[in-house]
Amino acid sequence: MAETILITGASGNVGSEVVRQLSSSRKDINIKAAGHSVESVRKVIKSDDRLEPTELDYNKPDTLRQALKGVDKLFLLTPFQSDMVDLSSNILKEVKNAGNINHIVKLSVMGADAEPGITGGRLHRQAEEMIENSGISFTFLRPNFFMQNFVNFLSKMIIEQGSFYLPAGDGKVSFVDIRDIAAVAVQALTNNNSHSGKAYTITGPEAISYEDAARILSEQVNKKISYVNVSEEQTREGMKSMGMDEWFVDSMMELYEITRMGYASQVSSAVEEVTGRKPISFSQFARDYAGSFR
Repeated sequence: MAETILITGASGNVGSEVVRQLSSSRKDINIKAAGHSVESVRKVIKSDDRLEPTELDYNKPDTLRQALKGVDKLFLLTPFQSDMVDLSSNILKEVKNAGNINHIVKLSVMGADAEPGITGGRLHRQAEEMIENSGISFTFLRPNFFMQNFVNFLSKMIIEQGSFYLPAGDGKVSFVDIRDIAAVAVQALTNNNSHSGKAYTITGPEAISYEDAARILSEQVNKKISYVNVSEEQTREGMKSMGMDEWFVDSMMELYEITRMGYASQVSSAVEEVTGRKPISFSQFARDYAGSFR
C-alpha cells in the first residue's frame, strides 16, 4: 500500500515547492497538501489522483484530525507568529492521538539551537523539543534566510524605485533557495531511515552582503538595483505603517541585528550532503527570477 505524506503550509512558498518536488519525483506515494482552506491550496497546487488538497487550521482540532487520517509521514510548517509553539502543540497532540505517524520533518530555522538565541529561534527550538519528546522519528531542517524573500517582500520596491531598503548594514548572509530546502525535505521524507534524528543547517553556497545581492540582481536583471542601508527606527515605522504587529516587527529587528553582527554568514554543506548536488547560487536564483524584478 502506498505511503501517504501530509504537507502542511502547502499554499505557501516552501510547502508548495515540497509538494511539487515530491509529486514529480515519487509516483509511489499519496500526498495530502494542507492549507488554511482547500481553495488556497488549489490556487497554487494542481491536483492529481495522488494529491489531495486538505483544509488544516491549527486552532481547529477537527481539521487536524481529518488531515492526519491515514497519514504515515508529516512535513510540519507553522506560521511565524507569537503563538507558534501553541500551534505546534495542537497538531502534535493530534499526531500522538492518531498513532499512525512514523516520521516528522519539521521546518525550523538556522540557529534554533543557539544559546541564548533570538525569539524566533527559541520558539522553533521549543517546538523541536516537543517533537523529540514525542518518541516519533524526526528530522529538523534549519534554513537561513530565503532567496525568494527578495521576490515576495522586495520586488515591488525594486520595480518601482530600483532600490530596496533594509537595516542590515554590510552583514553577510548565506541565503538559501527554497528549491534546495524542498529538495532536502523530500529526501528526509522519503528516506527517513538515513535522516532520522538529524538536524540540518541549510544554506546557500556562499555568504554575501545585501550590497552584493543588489549588484548580482543588477547584472542578471539588466538594470541598476541599489541596496540602501536604513536605520532600525525607519524600518520599524515602515513596517508598522503596513499593519505589521509589534511582535513581528520586534522579531524582524532581531534578525537584522544578528545579520549586522555577522551571525547569518555560516555556510553549510547540508544541501550537497543530502541531495548529492551543490546548492543553488544567488546568481542562478537571480537569473531564474529575473522577470520578478523588471
